[in-house]
Amino acid sequence: MPQRLRFILDTNVLIPLQDSFQVLEGNLANFVRLATLGGHQLMYHPANVSDFERDANTERRQRNLQRIKQYPALSDPAPCIWNTPDTSPNDACDNELLYALHCEAAHALVTEDKGIHVKARLRGLAHRVYTIQTAEDWLRRLHETRQIILPNIHNVPLHRLTPELSTSFFDSLRLGYPAIQGRDGFDEWFRQKAREDRHAWVYRDERDVLAAICIYKIQSDEVLNDAGDVLGGIALKLCTFKVGESVRGRKVGELFLKAAFRFATENSCEHIFITADGEDQDYLIQMLRDFGFEERGVYHGDVVLVKSHPAAEPPIDGIVPAEYVRRYFPHFRSDVEVQKFLVPIKPHYHEILFPDYTPVQPRLFAATGSVGNAIKLAYLSHAPTKSIRAGDVLLFYRSDDEKAVTSIGVVEQFEISDDGAQIASLVSRRTVYGIDEIDVLAQKPTKVILFRLVGHFPAIVPYDQLMFDEVVTGPIQSIRKVSDVAFSKILAASQR
Repeated sequence: MPQRLRFILDTNVLIPLQDSFQVLEGNLANFVRLATLGGHQLMYHPANVSDFERDANTERRQRNLQRIKQYPALSDPAPCIWNTPDTSPNDACDNELLYALHCEAAHALVTEDKGIHVKARLRGLAHRVYTIQTAEDWLRRLHETRQIILPNIHNVPLHRLTPELSTSFFDSLRLGYPAIQGRDGFDEWFRQKAREDRHAWVYRDERDVLAAICIYKIQSDEVLNDAGDVLGGIALKLCTFKVGESVRGRKVGELFLKAAFRFATENSCEHIFITADGEDQDYLIQMLRDFGFEERGVYHGDVVLVKSHPAAEPPIDGIVPAEYVRRYFPHFRSDVEVQKFLVPIKPHYHEILFPDYTPVQPRLFAATGSVGNAIKLAYLSHAPTKSIRAGDVLLFYRSDDEKAVTSIGVVEQFEISDDGAQIASLVSRRTVYGIDEIDVLAQKPTKVILFRLVGHFPAIVPYDQLMFDEVVTGPIQSIRKVSDVAFSKILAASQR
């Protein structure tokens, strides 16, 4: 029997669902539709009732309390041990929702409350707390896999975008730019940078409408913050970074970072840095931290975040492999303490994981062209191996047609499960696996490998070469560990 997901809905999600006079926004309406289609359970926590009871609007309070009953309640949740007599009613409600996740009462919580997302990170539950957009995207990936096309990020000059300055996409960016002699401050800044031939990475949605932008520039010896600290050497500055609400959850921000890493590598930038609003851009800040950015003070009220991007591999200095790749990506540890695995993958799944792969790759981190797949991915397998660890290196071998090693990644997390819902939850933010595929795999214990894609090799390493170099001695039918010597031979062959 297929196992389905259980979602707790926060008050800010339940209210529009219950209000028959309110037209549901597209993401919320589609999330509900897909949940119904997949047989997933949407429910409220009893703490939500207390939340409604505090509403000072009597008519609205009664309406919400009556209509909440159209959804099932979470049955008999464990009392939250995080609450104390000094906990405010609002914080107590938030804690109750998160504690239910902590106790495994549901797979996920859906909320638009930024404060709950912050608390979830502090409790180690961030990976199970979703906004409406990211939850809807997750279910689309599970139930509409054939319709999902991963975003493609393109590099364009700003002057190509000036005709679109009047669109609503730029409205939120204008808030941070004061008017100049009666003219819009942001528009004036944008036009000036266009004249300087500044460039940006952009993403357009299915209607070819601008949906995300990252304007960038190379700087030298930049004054970093209000304290006057100087970032020595050449650095890549991400000047403007916006992902529109309509496309959040599609990993567009991650793809911008992938483009930035490629560009910084090709242009010998020793650092990448950005400023962000600590309140309004909390999600961006957390994503940046996950890719090695560290806070370096404040500039004009905004948080400054810097990522070290050395050209040569940094010293290990006791940093564990998983933390090393987080901090220094695209560098990763491949010393003798790190295991290396050859991972066979059929063409169909290879295309799902690596949609921007082509047999002839320009360079491991090419600056030209577009970016078409994310960094953080997932791979499912029934391989017998149980020894994979965080920080291990994966060499992906495309079987059947090319019969060659094409790509390299680093393990973030390794789990074994036969619970389809748990597997779906683990891979939810990673890649496209349909719920039917997951249900089939989950009929027996499944290896779930969450990894970061480092890149595709400049030259594929064919099976014949692997045999010649004695990396393998026969068909590659399952995940297998390879020696350090074999790994070196694969790397050497991939540079030919």
